[in-house]
Amino acid sequence: MYKTLLGSQGFRKGTDLYFERHDGQAVTCEDFFAAMRDANNADFANFLLWYSQAGTPVVKVTTNYNAEGRTFSLKFSQEVPPTPGQSAKEPMFIPVAVGLLDSSGKDMPLSSVHHDGKLESFASSGQNVYTTVLRVTKKEEEFVFNDVSERPTPSILRGFSAPIRLESDLTDSDLLFLLAHDSDEFNRWEAGQVLARKLMLSLVADFQQNKALVLNPQFLQGIKSILTDSSLDKEFIAKAITLPGIGEIMDMMTVADPDAVHAVRTFIRKQLASELKQEFLITAKNNRSSGAYEFDHNNMARRALKNIALAYLGSLENPEITELLLNEYRNATNMTDQFAALVAIDQQPAIREEILADFYNKWQDDYLVVNKWLALQAMSDMPGNVENVKKLLNHTAFDLCNPNKVYSLIGGFCGSPVNFHSKDGSGYKFLGELVVKLDKMNPQVASRMVSAFSRWKRYDETRQSLAKEQLEMILSTEGLSENVFEIASKSLAA
Repeated sequence: MYKTLLGSQGFRKGTDLYFERHDGQAVTCEDFFAAMRDANNADFANFLLWYSQAGTPVVKVTTNYNAEGRTFSLKFSQEVPPTPGQSAKEPMFIPVAVGLLDSSGKDMPLSSVHHDGKLESFASSGQNVYTTVLRVTKKEEEFVFNDVSERPTPSILRGFSAPIRLESDLTDSDLLFLLAHDSDEFNRWEAGQVLARKLMLSLVADFQQNKALVLNPQFLQGIKSILTDSSLDKEFIAKAITLPGIGEIMDMMTVADPDAVHAVRTFIRKQLASELKQEFLITAKNNRSSGAYEFDHNNMARRALKNIALAYLGSLENPEITELLLNEYRNATNMTDQFAALVAIDQQPAIREEILADFYNKWQDDYLVVNKWLALQAMSDMPGNVENVKKLLNHTAFDLCNPNKVYSLIGGFCGSPVNFHSKDGSGYKFLGELVVKLDKMNPQVASRMVSAFSRWKRYDETRQSLAKEQLEMILSTEGLSENVFEIASKSLAA
């Protein structure tokens, strides 16, 4: 945030003064703040609240365009939710980087902004200004941009200029427009994520009501526009076309429904893979390399994009895709590519077991790679995967006395929303029995595993009852360690 407020040169001046004053000393956050402030003669108002006030600010923004006055306003309101020991919170100093897009998707040059009785002009620099940083410091305040020739689409919080939760009145059409055109990569990514979250929650509701699932064609087009835009950084494309995780969506629900969220996410992935099959195939082909492994941004970005394309294609079961994935697996020249191909193959029931066995035979002497191999299988969303995990407990590669093996296999299984939270209780029962067994060998590891039950009240009554049963079983075990007792009892009482 300091760099956002001061610019690169101002931030450098601040760091120079900081080292001049404190090199070799034990320093505080206040010392760093003072150096930034003094080097730039800056007014940071209540900025130090970031260090003393707990919680993430929730900032709400409403927009309004006055065609007659050619003005565009942004009204901000902020609130920091109460936290233990701090029920009343003061307004924070929040730098919000903002730009405006015209109807063609281009950044509009900013003329001036009126705020708190003062007018700040951007014309004096002699160069067009397309992004400005608004200093939001009050509970409620308004910023009015002047000489705005048409209703713009605002790009708010560019570059993630402050660690806040932003809520705005932007419509889905606005978000789709930002997804397709915003010059700020963070906001372009965020627009896609907001749209994806809204889409997934809407489809979850449809799924729960036994309605047919239909993918919004505008969302598909937005993903396509990102995937096929050769001007974008490849790493950005890979991140922008990745859907929010199941856990993220469940956290937004009053009652978490892992089956519904999983079904919806799988549906969207398959629809995107099917509708954009040729685009994904071209992406995989154009980003393939048979050369030596190189660890630099361009090659890392290329691999990331190719591998996310393979992950999407892996959701389709047809001979062409199966052959492609096998070729990628067999011809990979580095672990990143081979393991990514294995992850995609993990979605292909016809060849899954054969290739998993082949991978283990190749890498069985590499401790860390084998742990990844265990975790991949444990996290699989295959129906009834708890039985496969039970078999892996007896595999040569697994050792219950080895904490990292436990974290990979058992921890990985707990990270599988579908199978760990299976409505028949098999996942909970598996973990409960294993925690009791582990507790006699390594209480610290066992207590870490039992923490998977800590959010049991987030789920429906059936799952709550099954999870509670396992927690009570664990707590009733004779000779239970203090470590496990503490976590289990706190989870039960939560």
